[in-house]
Amino acid sequence: MTTPLRILSIATLFPDAARPNFGLFVERSLRALAAQPGIDLSIVAPIGLPPFPLSLHPRYRALRDLPRTESWNGLTVYRPRFPLIPRLGARLNPAMVARAVRTAVGGQSFDVVDAQFFYPDGPAAMRVAAALGLPFSVKARGADISHFGHDPATAPQLIAAAAQAAGLLAVSDAMRRDMAAIGIDPAKVAVHYTGIDTARFHPGDRAAARAALGIGDAPMILTVGALIPRKGQALVIEALAALPGVHYHLAGAGEAAGRYRALARQFGVDDRVHVMGPVANADLPQLYRAADVVVMPSVSEGLANAWVEALACGTPIVISDAGGAAELVTSPVAGRIAARTPEAIAAAVQAILAAPPAPSAVAATLAGRFDWDHNGRELADHLRRCAGR
Repeated sequence: MTTPLRILSIATLFPDAARPNFGLFVERSLRALAAQPGIDLSIVAPIGLPPFPLSLHPRYRALRDLPRTESWNGLTVYRPRFPLIPRLGARLNPAMVARAVRTAVGGQSFDVVDAQFFYPDGPAAMRVAAALGLPFSVKARGADISHFGHDPATAPQLIAAAAQAAGLLAVSDAMRRDMAAIGIDPAKVAVHYTGIDTARFHPGDRAAARAALGIGDAPMILTVGALIPRKGQALVIEALAALPGVHYHLAGAGEAAGRYRALARQFGVDDRVHVMGPVANADLPQLYRAADVVVMPSVSEGLANAWVEALACGTPIVISDAGGAAELVTSPVAGRIAARTPEAIAAAVQAILAAPPAPSAVAATLAGRFDWDHNGRELADHLRRCAGR
């Protein structure tokens, strides 16, 4: 009988009872990994808390109350705490995370360490792997490279982890090129696309989806993601002035919600801008199906899950030329890659609304490239190679 591959996965992005939508894509990938034969997976999802007395603030209560160990959707998850140090945290987080990980797993034995985000997970995995005498792998997803890879406080640790890793992953070929641009050896990087649950994310009846959500018949565009400046919702609100009769739904929460409402009033489109707040993952397929176009003019992305989810549901996308955009929008059926200007966004949306593609044709542009079982097999094979198995 083959000895199972014992994997220690470090994931600072991972859902919990306090943040059920936090890092869902990481959880889903690790569930696919755990389902592969010959895999013994333990996950450490460290929880960062500020030092006392800031940690007593009510906003941190739900995080403080999380169990230290639990079974989460069939996965063994450890949730040790580590201190977030004001002003110095970014530089110190890898060491703090590594210490928390080693405390959580005690004397357990593993074959390989897996980091699911490049910072702080990657440098933390480097420390843990060195202490345990193990190889390690790191995956790049987006902001971990575009932000932490260029910040003088964090980039040296990130690049050191890349140099010492047995293998590296990137969510897109564009992300692989971004990694090379900051000095990471592209020969070490394999592209590992996200997955999609096609049993949930698939084309359906748009009118029925709108009826279920209580949304009217007017043309509808949608953005799914945090309400933060780099996601570009402000550009879409401004573009709405050139899209008469079109309603814009923003699914997500974030610091810019109030600003976006004020901006909608400024441009006289507040009656057509709908800030929905957080939307449960279970409700996303219906929301995607209800939309005529999903619009996401982000400053930076790796390969956004929302792009793939929208296409799988048969809804074309208008996205900026960020990350793996060109790897998804391979024809006008899938949508448009538009400049990050209100004028370009409005023109792209108008073109799709004027000649909407069939939802089945939109979904077909994914061509079976995004599947969770395939994602899990690729990750298992990659980690076996890193472990020399």
